[in-house]
Amino acid sequence: MKLLTDRWGRRVTRLRLAVSDRCNLRCVYCDPRPSVSTGREALTADEIAAVAEAAVFCGIESIRFTGGEPLLREDLLDIVARVSRLSPDLDLALTTNGSLLAGLAGPLAGAGLKRVNVSLDSLREERFRALTGGGSLGSTLAGLEAARRAGLRPVKINTVVMRGANDEEVLEIVEFAAAEGYHARFIEFMPLDGEGRWDREAMAPVAEIRARLEEKYDLVPLPENSSPGEEYALPALGSRISLIGAISRPFCHRCNRLRVTADGWLRPCLFSREEHELRPALADHSPTEAVAAALAAAAAAKPAGHRVGQADFRRPARPMVAIGG
Repeated sequence: MKLLTDRWGRRVTRLRLAVSDRCNLRCVYCDPRPSVSTGREALTADEIAAVAEAAVFCGIESIRFTGGEPLLREDLLDIVARVSRLSPDLDLALTTNGSLLAGLAGPLAGAGLKRVNVSLDSLREERFRALTGGGSLGSTLAGLEAARRAGLRPVKINTVVMRGANDEEVLEIVEFAAAEGYHARFIEFMPLDGEGRWDREAMAPVAEIRARLEEKYDLVPLPENSSPGEEYALPALGSRISLIGAISRPFCHRCNRLRVTADGWLRPCLFSREEHELRPALADHSPTEAVAAALAAAAAAKPAGHRVGQADFRRPARPMVAIGG
């Protein structure tokens, strides 16, 4: 086993593995066209399993399936089952918009999935529909409930907070999550939308979100862990929340992840313009060793941090939907 460590001394233990670059929604902070695709063929189930096997060989402890919308992938259950068999200790997670989760949460848990993050940007039907480009709040709420019933733990809610769009719902979402046993995560709006319309003024920084919460509740900081951002306990609600300040409070100094796009490129950083081709390694006669070497090269190429807000920052060529959330 060759553990992955970057040149800054950070050990890479998490892999975000996109299984689709298609999505059935059009969220304003991601903004893909319906069923958007890069036009390049997605990795096969065999190739995804090979990437996961090499990752486990390199000491990766957590693999998260992302998209696009991963539940659009017809062979996802087979992929999850194959990857889960690689190691009983592997933390296997999934990020989804939740629209198709109600019918798949049980089968996913049966295949070996352990936990799930579900996008929920509003608890108001009309606003939810507008923010998601036509999504159904009822379908997403049903997906959340199905995930809880299936025993996926924890069930986390991802809310991208935008000024003038949904920022006044922060307290409402925290209270909903606490009542239902979910873990609320509030995420800053990032310059990864498909049409390049990101505006820093539209971003609600985590300090602003925290201030809203502290108007009503005491927040108790929790120790840093492998998750991004800052975590707080809310004793009054018996719950916890996360504040993901990727722009205003970067956590790059403890970044521990790599990303694989659905079409087979390794990305050292969410905001990278640099990518590493995986397909030659997958075609090698010893794919585990070759993919492990590609993972090591990508880890070595991780930057010290992103450059958002700096004069030399250039947006990634791909939007979030094609990177993997």
